[in-house]
Amino acid sequence: MGCVSVVRYEGAKSVAEAISLSGAFKNIKAGDRVFVKPNIVFWSHLVQMPPFGVITSTAVSEPVIRCLKDLGVKEIVVGESPMGTDPSISVSSYAFEALGYDAMKRRYGIKTLDILKGPFRDVELSGEVFGLSEAFCSADAVVSLPVLKTHAQTKVSLGIKNLKGCLDAKGRKRFHSSTLEKDLNHYVAFLAGVHPNTSVVTDGIYTLEKGPGFTGKARRSDLILASSDLLSADLVGASLLGFKPDEIAHLQKVCEARGVAAHGGWVETVGLKVEEEAKPHRWDFPYNQEMTLPAGMAKAGVSGLNFPKYDHSLCTHCSSIVGLLQFGLGAAYKGEPFDEVEVLTGKMHTPTPGKNHTILLGKCQVLKNRKHPHIKHPICVPGCPPDLKKLVAGVREAGIEMDENLFAHFDFAPALFMAPYEGRPEFSLEHFHHSSV
Repeated sequence: MGCVSVVRYEGAKSVAEAISLSGAFKNIKAGDRVFVKPNIVFWSHLVQMPPFGVITSTAVSEPVIRCLKDLGVKEIVVGESPMGTDPSISVSSYAFEALGYDAMKRRYGIKTLDILKGPFRDVELSGEVFGLSEAFCSADAVVSLPVLKTHAQTKVSLGIKNLKGCLDAKGRKRFHSSTLEKDLNHYVAFLAGVHPNTSVVTDGIYTLEKGPGFTGKARRSDLILASSDLLSADLVGASLLGFKPDEIAHLQKVCEARGVAAHGGWVETVGLKVEEEAKPHRWDFPYNQEMTLPAGMAKAGVSGLNFPKYDHSLCTHCSSIVGLLQFGLGAAYKGEPFDEVEVLTGKMHTPTPGKNHTILLGKCQVLKNRKHPHIKHPICVPGCPPDLKKLVAGVREAGIEMDENLFAHFDFAPALFMAPYEGRPEFSLEHFHHSSV
């Protein structure tokens, strides 16, 4: 187990201080090949999306790289593969350039890697074989650089969860399984031990409620965590987000596997006092009591519509669309009940008898339920991610006049979420730019 440092962010020196205080890099030596995994969950190459609390800031990643260079490591590979609004376009190169990693190539001699381009190594997790990045597996050491944020399915997304991005595309989807026995938390827990030498530096300059994406609500927290042990860091990170660590299912599972208490009281911390810095962060998107409508839609009186709450099986490709779809359906409601429409997502939802129209969102739902006997009128929206034109046409086929422009300009939707941060000096895009010193 490792010590965890919690430091107030006051510039690049704070990152180096957190690493030094905790001994986070004590298992990294000169000549090592190091794989660095920031969290760049999403990127828009067309508009400015809010990065606050969503992606790892350059203000943290660059000092980490400088510390590694000072240790004399042989090679640093920064690997990530963010999702964009258009699945046919790889946005990794745009993200690496905009966040200053290309400049760091020239300055520090690092390499960047679009993880999804491979190659991959077959690795056994929970008795199954998954493809993990070869660069990740073959590195002498790994540094996970997560953001201190919540997650709508796993409650928190920290150092362990961040490593999910080292899987191939098929593996990422398989983590969102169709069973409760092996759910997302079950698989994520195995990532804690997938590489024997993994350190973590957690970026808490900005923290995020209702994460993990840009639709969440960020706050300025100015915290940096560091440790040579993923589990220890994540237990402290969960506490700082206002959770009891034993409330986080995947952390519970890791603790059980290691034979330690999930409350995390055994973790040694240095620096700021965790109990004084802990602030409650909301993670869940509330629904009505029956879990059939988002709370906001239910409060607005929307009727004739079932949109069951997402579960762990909903993967990133569909989840990026669900919120906007719910917004569009709510806006289309004019006081008259919809014609008993149901929208099903993920891999586990099954149709409710008696509905007149059932929209099956995404490849998984289409394959699962297109011939289900309880469905009177199946409306299939295939694709992974779902075909947006077919989605709009399908909603209209169900008798709902949703604004077609909502998804016609989907590529520009991330810019809409910048509004809450504009004119607020505590939210600075400078934290996501390469420094000149």
